[in-house]
Amino acid sequence: MSEHRIGAGHGTALLVGAVLGPGMLVLPHLAAAAAGPASVLAWAGLLALSVPVALTFAALGARYPDGGGVASFAGLAFGRHASAVVGWWFYGAVPIGTVAGALVGGQYVEATLGMDATLAACLILGAAFAANAAGLRTSGRLQIGFVVLLVALLATAVITAAPYADLGNFTPFAPHGAAGVAGAAGVLLFAFVGWEAASHLSAEFAGKGNGLVRATAVTLVVIGILYVGVSVTSVGVLGPDMTGVPLTAMLETGIGPAARPVTGVVAVLLTFGAVNTYLAGASRLGAAMARDGALPGWFARGGAPGETPYRSLGLLAVLSVPVLVWAVDLDLLMRATSACLAAVTAAGVVAAVRMLPAGRHRNTAVVGAGLSLVALAFCGAYLVVPAVLAVVAIGVLKANVRRSYKIKR
Repeated sequence: MSEHRIGAGHGTALLVGAVLGPGMLVLPHLAAAAAGPASVLAWAGLLALSVPVALTFAALGARYPDGGGVASFAGLAFGRHASAVVGWWFYGAVPIGTVAGALVGGQYVEATLGMDATLAACLILGAAFAANAAGLRTSGRLQIGFVVLLVALLATAVITAAPYADLGNFTPFAPHGAAGVAGAAGVLLFAFVGWEAASHLSAEFAGKGNGLVRATAVTLVVIGILYVGVSVTSVGVLGPDMTGVPLTAMLETGIGPAARPVTGVVAVLLTFGAVNTYLAGASRLGAAMARDGALPGWFARGGAPGETPYRSLGLLAVLSVPVLVWAVDLDLLMRATSACLAAVTAAGVVAAVRMLPAGRHRNTAVVGAGLSLVALAFCGAYLVVPAVLAVVAIGVLKANVRRSYKIKR
């Protein structure tokens, strides 16, 4: 066995990190604001969705261990245009999602340390872009450390606050009806994307596909326990009108005021780690897209192993500025990001229906595809974001094809 192979334990940490992110610091508040106590139904429904989706990506990764991600799978299943569209869905979501993540950290800093939330978000974003420009990517061990820290924070909040839950906080249960639950699901999709990371990591697992499947199964259990615990406890302890920093409020309830500054510092670390990692991956994705014609070729420079794709990173920075300046509503940012990433996930599962052989895995993919499309519908009007990105992707790809044709002539 190669020393570079990862086992089920290491792989589980990486998969948990891909699905679980700093959005969990604020999502209980946003979901409860949309649906009231019935937000727990949205959490439960999306957990049910995660099972066939996660298993489908594990099967896809085990069968195509050298796959280059969902964009690559979409290309294999449906052609070059589909690959470009899926690539743009992810690349275009990053400036929105990283700003949203930075603002989450900023809100905790403002609530716990007193600094203005927007200023704190700008500092987090600036530090992440500077770190990537300097080639300082978050190490694998540090990423795992951030995951352990977030899991410990969520578990501590649930365990210490749960004894203070009040059943009265669950009535009225569904003040906004089914539409509220659907609205909660739309924003909660932010916490249920990331299963496609299994296909990215598949080639690194020891024991061929067995390690990947075991890691996926354990991750489903960990995510399920955490999400059920956080969703039920946050409503039971804080009520549906909870503060925008629910984890701080839960920890203060269970531990006391000493938890306040600790959660502020932890929120900054978690947010920086996530933003830094996403920028590192997205900047390299942009360079690869430019190489393949989905972005102007000028952005391909720096995409080789060991190099820093400054041009792609710079484009992400330019796209992030108007998002930070104009969009002050965190709920809007997270819903727009969820729509893009949910579209990526749905594309991957639909591609799996075509790529996997007939049998159990394809049947699972069919179920996952159907549920993914239903979940995508919960994004509602925010689907305009991936729709616009799809038009941009096709336009850029066609322009590059025409340019190449003229050069050859």
